[in-house]
Amino acid sequence: MHFSLTDLIADITQNGAESGADLVELHVSETADSSEHGSGKREFRFTVIDNGKGMSAEELKRIQDPFVTDGIKHPHRKVGLGIPFLIQTAEASGGGWEMKSSKKGASPENEAPAPSGTTVSAWFDLDNVDTPPVGDIPGLFRTVLLFSGPSEVVIKRLREGSGKGGLDYEIRKTELADALGDLEETQSLILLGQYLHSLEENDEENEE
Repeated sequence: MHFSLTDLIADITQNGAESGADLVELHVSETADSSEHGSGKREFRFTVIDNGKGMSAEELKRIQDPFVTDGIKHPHRKVGLGIPFLIQTAEASGGGWEMKSSKKGASPENEAPAPSGTTVSAWFDLDNVDTPPVGDIPGLFRTVLLFSGPSEVVIKRLREGSGKGGLDYEIRKTELADALGDLEETQSLILLGQYLHSLEENDEENEE
């Protein structure tokens, strides 16, 4: 079971990394509702985008069932709780979710094949008592950057109107590898962790 939103996001992002994608994007944001009729409540949102093999409409519907699994990612587990638990958590916390996917295959005559891939989004009301704690954001980003499979991972982070200081930055796995070397080596892991924490803390320290 997931204990924080970052645990849930890591699970969903890993699905993208294991989809045959060579590019996975993770967008994570915290914003206040500033619309004309907004409540001013804080919202936490994430989106995972991959260019992997994608799913048909039938497959997309089936993965929402907790009692359906392909038996590959977890060969000894008969249920797959990632997407169903995401849906349950988002709805219970006053938020919502959206999934869309396209699969490689035949395209209409005279039309170029649509690129394959999957996009999963979910949002949560941070002021709702049923919303799990956010969890360790730098730890999440380090985990995602170390997933095997995609040659590029792009992380986009935004935080505004939350009272914690603003954040707006982007991280690319290839650029970090160029700067740090093999990200799985001990020294690189240490430096990566320090860098990710500094990105989250700089603006908070500037406000003190």
